Amino acid sequence: MARAAGGIVLTFVLKRIGFLFVVLAGVSVLTFVIANIAPGDPARMMAGPQADAGAIAKIREDLGLDRPLLVQYGRYAGRLLEGDLGVSNVSGQPVVDEIVARAPATIELTLGGLIVALVIGVPLGVLASLRRGRLADILVRILAVAGAAVPAFWFGLLLILLFYRELGWFPGAGRFTGEPPAAVTGFMTIDALVAGDWSALKTACAHLALPVFALAILDLGILARLTRNQMLGQMRQDYVRVARSAGLREREIVRSHVMRNALSPLVGVVTVALANLLYGSVSVETVFSWPGAGQYLVNSIFALDFPVIVAFAVMASIAYVLFSLAGDLVYASLDPRVRR
Repeated sequence: MARAAGGIVLTFVLKRIGFLFVVLAGVSVLTFVIANIAPGDPARMMAGPQADAGAIAKIREDLGLDRPLLVQYGRYAGRLLEGDLGVSNVSGQPVVDEIVARAPATIELTLGGLIVALVIGVPLGVLASLRRGRLADILVRILAVAGAAVPAFWFGLLLILLFYRELGWFPGAGRFTGEPPAAVTGFMTIDALVAGDWSALKTACAHLALPVFALAILDLGILARLTRNQMLGQMRQDYVRVARSAGLREREIVRSHVMRNALSPLVGVVTVALANLLYGSVSVETVFSWPGAGQYLVNSIFALDFPVIVAFAVMASIAYVLFSLAGDLVYASLDPRVRR
């Protein structure tokens, strides 16, 4: 039995890995075509406004932009299969190195947004299910709709106006003020903890507060609504009626049985939510001048740095598929019905 279950899991993982290559092929083609048909000439931007036609042509030749698109894509796809995502047209550095250097800032922001969304969204969903039809339920449902409808960058601007400009409670931009702690992991909060610098930790958390909350709004309402629906669905099950007839208290039924069954399916949702936050961090980082991979992407778009644009899309797609795979595996490990 265990061997058969292991074989099923292995087959599932192999299928998802195969799906990953299909996604990568589609993303690479799509982003490459869009980047190359977009208005603007990266060679002209690199050469500067005073450059003559000869200098621009030389840059185009050096970058391979004078060749047919099919040839350019063939070279790019070959490098991609070798793990080479190209070189930035602006900095001349490998794109992977540029993104990896900025990844800790983005990961710190994204994980912070996910934690806030979970800590606030899940309890609100549980509360709404226990107060169905009452004021708390109505308010949570309004919050869920508003959270799904409000753009993160617009909400971030409101937070800056209120908590930075009007109240002065939090910094409005950047990742740190003053001398940062010695870089060990690249995560500002962890580096401050490693150094035992509580003042630096406080400063890092203060800079994180507004962008994290702006990012959390993307999934907070969704998690609250899904938690509410899952809880209501479980409370209509037969085992809940049996538990009530056996004399168990409502609080014990909810805590020991309903919540365990209701929250397990959210594992898959959480992993997808993390991937969504990764995409949402692009606009939030721009609003808060957060020096992460998202702001780097936006600057590369304005500079028509096509290798960075395509590489970011490919890496984000890999992360999305891997997060989804991890969520499915964790959910299957929690629920035997999914394994079967």
